[in-house]
Amino acid sequence: MNLPVRSRSAGSPLDRVRVVLSHTSHPGNIGAAARAMKTMGLSRLLLIDPKRFPDDEAVARAAGAADVLAQAEICASLDAALADCVFACAVSARHRNLGPPPLAARAAAAEILARAGAGEVALVFGNETAGLSNIEVQRCQRTVFIPAAPDYSSLNLASAVQVLCYELRLAAFAGLPPVASKAVPFASPPASHQEVALFFAHLERVMIGSGFLDPQRPRRLLPKLRRLFGRAELERDEINILRGLLDAVERKFAEPAPHAEGVPNSGTI
Repeated sequence: MNLPVRSRSAGSPLDRVRVVLSHTSHPGNIGAAARAMKTMGLSRLLLIDPKRFPDDEAVARAAGAADVLAQAEICASLDAALADCVFACAVSARHRNLGPPPLAARAAAAEILARAGAGEVALVFGNETAGLSNIEVQRCQRTVFIPAAPDYSSLNLASAVQVLCYELRLAAFAGLPPVASKAVPFASPPASHQEVALFFAHLERVMIGSGFLDPQRPRRLLPKLRRLFGRAELERDEINILRGLLDAVERKFAEPAPHAEGVPNSGTI
């Protein structure tokens, strides 16, 4: 089946990047690739003559990215998948003598997004076993490689898709993509200079009262504590907690010492 490839003119450059999987043999890899794409904000998936698709295993491995699979376009050839593209990159760990110029993934991501300003662009991935053929690579304008360990550079198909999509996302947001967090911020206003000064005065008083600090021989204890708390950049709530702790210690000092039964109080002997 050869479906027409739909072009899009969306606002984000990522919307104009398509991931093309050529002759994928395992449907689980298609699902895992769809998941990798969705986590990085990509949704354009094209499949060239996949061995098994649609397939329940692809949906299971997509783990929530079934919408990417549902919109996937099936093409009979690479030429059909790239027909309306202005730029295409072949992802391959092998450098070809007659192939297009090779680029590392990070450098390639920047160029891909720059080219996306002029139209549709593509990342082309080969079969799990043989990768891309020389003819397929020569249909593209760049070869992209992931700078893996030289003695073992073979990545699983979905892992390679994940790495490239990650690099594209970083490049699209200048290295600082937005992060959604469900955590409730746990912070209070920073403590003022006066609040910090009162805390240190309180701390010094308690240390002297407990006998921990000898005011005649303070050595460097207080400066070291100031440096310690200075690194912490104390907040107002934290100052209140620390001073509450110091208050509790002072109250404990103020309590009369318990006397064991039958032991006279001092001064009665």
